Amino acid sequence: MYAIFEDSGTQIKVNVGDVVDLDTRTVEGDAKTISFDKVLAVGAGDGTAAKIGMPYLAGASVVAEIVGEARGEKLRTGKYKRRKGYRRQAGHRAEYLRVKITGIKAA
Repeated sequence: MYAIFEDSGTQIKVNVGDVVDLDTRTVEGDAKTISFDKVLAVGAGDGTAAKIGMPYLAGASVVAEIVGEARGEKLRTGKYKRRKGYRRQAGHRAEYLRVKITGIKAA
């Protein structure tokens, strides 16, 4: 079974057991799980027709267990102006929240 859900403006296709990196967020208290209610589609994966929402499926949700925090790979950017001796470099590493999908509830 698979589901397509929306989180922070991004659509993500997941199966049960997948590990996904999401945008970082603050987690209330000692929460170990997180639930996503903006489910766009749910399918069985066996060739039958998927349930598609307009825009979201009512009553459907995706439940995930929080694994921890992760960082993306370092990205390097630079500025350069020819013949002027001007060079600048900057780096960036994105922060992610790593979650493991534990359940998909279809409407």
